[in-house]
Amino acid sequence: MTMFNLKSKKAIVTGGGGGIGSAMGQALYDAGAQVLLVGRSENVNRAAGNIGTREKPVKSLRADLSDYEKLESVFKQCVDRLGGLDIMAVCHGTLHVAEATDHDKEGWDKTISVNLTSVFSLNQLAGRQMIQQGSGKIINIASMLSFSGGLMATSYAASKGGVAQLTKALANEWSSKGVNVNAIAPGYIQTKLNKHIWSDPVRNQQILDRLPSGRWGLPSDLMGATVFLSSAASDYVHGVILPVDGGWLAR
Repeated sequence: MTMFNLKSKKAIVTGGGGGIGSAMGQALYDAGAQVLLVGRSENVNRAAGNIGTREKPVKSLRADLSDYEKLESVFKQCVDRLGGLDIMAVCHGTLHVAEATDHDKEGWDKTISVNLTSVFSLNQLAGRQMIQQGSGKIINIASMLSFSGGLMATSYAASKGGVAQLTKALANEWSSKGVNVNAIAPGYIQTKLNKHIWSDPVRNQQILDRLPSGRWGLPSDLMGATVFLSSAASDYVHGVILPVDGGWLAR
C-alpha cells in the first residue's frame, strides 16, 4: 500500500470550501499530504479547520479564482505557503441554469471563465513548476456533461466538455515530462451546486431510475479516486476522464 502513501507531498485544492473540494482535501490529508484549500467564501476556512488538527493543520486561502488578473499571484501564495507543489486538484466551478434560447451572454462568459479559462490557467501555472521539477499530479474536475449535453445547462456542458479535452491535450504534452494530468468526472453527487435537481421530486426520481447504484453519490465517494490519481499508483495513467458515477454511463 506504500504506492498510495502521500506523506510529504504538497497539495493545493481549489474549490476547497465546497462539498467535493473539501472531500478531496480530506482524502489527500488522510493519505499523508500537506494540504492547502483555496476558496472564495469563509467556508474554505471552516473546511480547513474541520480537516486539520493542531499538530497537522490544513492551510487555507480565500481568493476569487474568476479574477484572471490575480490568478498567478494566488497560485504563488499557495506554493510559497506550502513550500512546494506536488498535487494540484482543480475543483472550483459554477453553474448557470437557463434554457438555451434565454441564456444571457453574461452567464455564458462567467461560466466559461470560471469553469474552463481559470482551470487552464491553473493547470498551466502548475504544469510549468511540475515540468521544471520533473514530477507532479494534476486532477481536474470534469462532469457527466463532459460526455452528454444535459438539460438547461448549455454553458456548463460546454465548459465541462472543454475540461475533458483540456485534460487530454495537456496529458499529451506533459506525460513524457513526469507530469500526470487526469480528471475525475463525478456523477450525480449531492452538493449545493445541484440542489435544484435533487430537491425536485420528478427530476430526482428520473435520475434514481437510471442509476444502477440506486442512490445519489456523496462527496466522500470521490476520495478513493482522488488518492489514486494523486499517488504513485497512477504513474502510468495519463489523460483519463475517470467517471465516479454510480454506473450512470453504463446504463
